Amino acid sequence: MMTSIETIREDFAFLDDWEERYRYIIDLGNDLPEFPESARDERHKVRGCVSQVWLHTEIGEGNDPVVTFQGDSDAHIVRGLVAIVLSLFSGRRASEILSIDAEDTMRALGLDEHLTPQRANGLRAMIHRIKDEAGTAMTAA
Repeated sequence: MMTSIETIREDFAFLDDWEERYRYIIDLGNDLPEFPESARDERHKVRGCVSQVWLHTEIGEGNDPVVTFQGDSDAHIVRGLVAIVLSLFSGRRASEILSIDAEDTMRALGLDEHLTPQRANGLRAMIHRIKDEAGTAMTAA
């Protein structure tokens, strides 16, 4: 089971330094569910990430479907960032996904100032892709 964004926020507040937080981020990535090999392809790759990042989307029924995401990366820290993003968005209704201020969450966790520019850009690319998928889910319904 994925760690909730609330738990991640609490754990971040508890951890004193960034060395510990980076280890925690890596642990979050290690806890991601197994990613389907069949989704490690160009169609599922997130553009704009320096590391390889894949995102698989499942869309539920209805006008405002629940959208579930699976993700993975070939880099440990990035895999942990994927876990944080998924804990923020996955399993929510499309309208809720579109209304979430992910930048605010990343700022609150301190990620905006502790990530390299390349990782921060990759994180934004992933968030953008998730919001696009949620928007598509709403228009397709």
